[in-house]
This record gives sequence, C-alpha cells and structure tokens, in this order.
Amino acid sequence: MKRFFSICVSLFMLGIIYWKIDFPQLLQVLQNSNVWWLVISLSMVVPLTLLTAWRLQQLMPTDKRLGFGEAIRLILAASVLNMVLPSKMGDIAKAFFMKERGQISGSLSLSLVVFEKACDLLSLLLWCVFGLLFYSQQNWLFWIMTASVSLGLIFGMLLLASQQFAQVFFDIGKFILPRFSSKLAKLQSSWGQMHNYFWRDRTHLLLIVTTSIFIWFLHLLQIWFFIFAINAWTPFLANLALSPLAILAGLLPLTFAGVGTRDAALIVFYQPYFDAPTAAALGLLCTSRYILPAIAGLPFLGQYLTMLQTIRNGKQSIRY
Repeated sequence: MKRFFSICVSLFMLGIIYWKIDFPQLLQVLQNSNVWWLVISLSMVVPLTLLTAWRLQQLMPTDKRLGFGEAIRLILAASVLNMVLPSKMGDIAKAFFMKERGQISGSLSLSLVVFEKACDLLSLLLWCVFGLLFYSQQNWLFWIMTASVSLGLIFGMLLLASQQFAQVFFDIGKFILPRFSSKLAKLQSSWGQMHNYFWRDRTHLLLIVTTSIFIWFLHLLQIWFFIFAINAWTPFLANLALSPLAILAGLLPLTFAGVGTRDAALIVFYQPYFDAPTAAALGLLCTSRYILPAIAGLPFLGQYLTMLQTIRNGKQSIRY
C-alpha cells in the first residue's frame, strides 16, 4: 500500500507539472537536445558505477574483499531496489546480500553500508553548502536552506567523528520514539562497530571520504552536462547549490523513486536560468540517472534472489 501510495503521489505531481507547463514546448526541448552532450552525460553512469563499486571494495576488510565484478553486480542490483524503496534504502540490501553470501557478519555488513550511505549524504551536503555560499541569487528562502543544510552537515560530521555524540543521539531517539527502540538499538550497535572499524585506520578513512566527495562531484557534474544537453545554461557554482537541493527533495519518502518531488524542485530552483518546460526536461534526464543502472541491474537482482533462495533452502535442509 505504501508503494501504491507513493506511485499515486508521483503520478499526481507529474500530472500537475505537465498540466501547468507548456507540454509541446517540453517535447520541443527534448527533440532539439544536443546529441553529443546527451551521450556524454548519460555515459557518465558507467564511470560512476565503476568508481562506486571500487569504493565498496575498499570498504570491505582486506581478507574479505569483494571482487570488482561482484561489487559492480551488487551496486547494480541495489539500483533496482532503489527504484521501489524510499530514500535509496535499496542500498541496505547490499548488506543483506553480503551477509547471506557468508563474506562478513551481518552487523559488520550493515555498518559498512550505513557508513557508505552516510558518506554519500554528507558529500552531497558538502557540495550543496559550498555552492550555496557562492550562490548569487540568495533570498530569505535560500538563507534558510543554507543554514539548514549547514546544520545537517555539521550534525552528520559529529555523528561520524564522535562516538559519544552518536550514543547520546541514539539514546535520545530511543527515549522519544520507544516504538522504534529495538531498531534504533540495532542501528546504534552497528554505528558503534562502524566507528571502531573505520577510525582505527585514519588513512583508509581519508581515502573513503575523499572518494565519496569526488563521486558526488561527478554526479553533480553529470547534471550540469544534462543542462548542456537541453541547450540551456547555469553557472557551475549555481548548479552545485541547486542540484543537491533537488536531489534531497527526491529523497523524501513521499514519491516513487523521487519522481515528482525532484522534478518540481528543479522547476522551482532553476527558474532564474531557464523556463519550466526546460526544467521539466532536465527532470526527465535526472530520472534517467536512476533508471539506466536499474535496468542494467535487473538480471543481477534476479541472480541474487535465486542465490539467496538456494542458500536458505540449504540451511533448512541442514536443520532437518
């Protein structure tokens, strides 16, 4: 029912967007797209996937490290689940797959994936703050967003840097939300294990963090290239400020894979640089960033589901 509701919300928001804008002009923007920039921007999915897979390799313990091909398959399989689960929670499935394969323990696999997602979110916030500080068209709304994103970045960095701060945060969360206390306790345990695992090797930690920042620089660069593909223009620093805000809007667990909220945010935020039909075309291209890896990951997801079923059947036969 939640998935059905999110799909309905996405369709409703898209319906409003396409009803309000000049739809024939949107089609014209797409028809007049620059083919070369379109190819360049869409093809960036490949190096982004490869670099993300390499980072997943580096996250693993040396004696349990994934093969590069296996890491790519995990990334693509998770991309399929990200299309149907809110806030890119499909990435958590990587922890489940790694645990069931017997590569690492369940708590360590979850802590690795949680750290990976935390690095991604903080890298996105970092680039957003950097862009907003240089954004020339600041008003009261953007000052509020700048303050909010900055506070989120500082808060996230404290969670990663201070185990004591993280413990207090989870304890407060369990007190305020007693219904979710068991889940928060598991996450608290995984967070502590993640903190101990990564902070024991500062050089390795720095490698993961800088790689995450670079990966998200490439993500935002890809969106800037999308703007070239639809024959529009936005200063790069402005794009660093605006595109992360649209991505964050798409992470809200309201719509299907962020479709609708992300498109609306792009129309609102990029209004100073191009019209609504052009921004709607940009929204379609941004959605393709998630669709292409998901399509590529469909065969691998099927393989993992079959593999997990085989493993579970084997475990049940051993019990009997």
